[in-house]
Amino acid sequence: MIDVDPRTQKHLISDQGEIVIDEVRKHWAALVSACLELVAGLLVACLALAMPKLWWLPVLAGAALVLHAGWRILDRRRDTFVITNMRVFRIHGILAEHIATMPLSRILDISVDKPFIGRIFGYGHFVFESAAQDQGLRDIRYVGRPDERGLTIQRVIAQAGLRGMAGRFAGHGTGTPMVPAATPELAYDTTPFDPITPFESVKPYDPDNTSTDPIRLPR
Repeated sequence: MIDVDPRTQKHLISDQGEIVIDEVRKHWAALVSACLELVAGLLVACLALAMPKLWWLPVLAGAALVLHAGWRILDRRRDTFVITNMRVFRIHGILAEHIATMPLSRILDISVDKPFIGRIFGYGHFVFESAAQDQGLRDIRYVGRPDERGLTIQRVIAQAGLRGMAGRFAGHGTGTPMVPAATPELAYDTTPFDPITPFESVKPYDPDNTSTDPIRLPR
């Protein structure tokens, strides 16, 4: 059972049966540069000890770096990508909240980009090709376990019946009845029809009703 964040829970369409399949937060590698900036800010602030007359300059510079780094860390910690049985959506923002959503039916392709460092530490970047080309969801960066989560999205799409419909019919082109593989109870009735018994005779087209000679048909 997934422990869903309250921010995510309030955006679910619960009355339509929407459930969370996976809730993805950014990999810790996304925080490395912000943490380095935080350390740099603290080091700059420490220069105040060596500058007794202008101590306020390094303190201000260091405080600015620390605040900026803290903002970046908080922003990335509040950036969530959610996979449900109906759609994918992203929630991000600190003071203002931004939501980008895409139904599964609009996803045309998913590319996974794993840089060399990402292969070592287990993260990658998703690139979605969609009918809507929603920029808020086109690039999802620093996704942990990208291969596993990419397959999760593919499975959800397949289970929803939104891709590969032709492959769900077995026996196409083989002379056997076409039966949906996932729903065998929908198989067509293959009971042959009774042959039509020919009529004894059929009158020809005679609008003037002058002919009485029927056309004999063979049995």
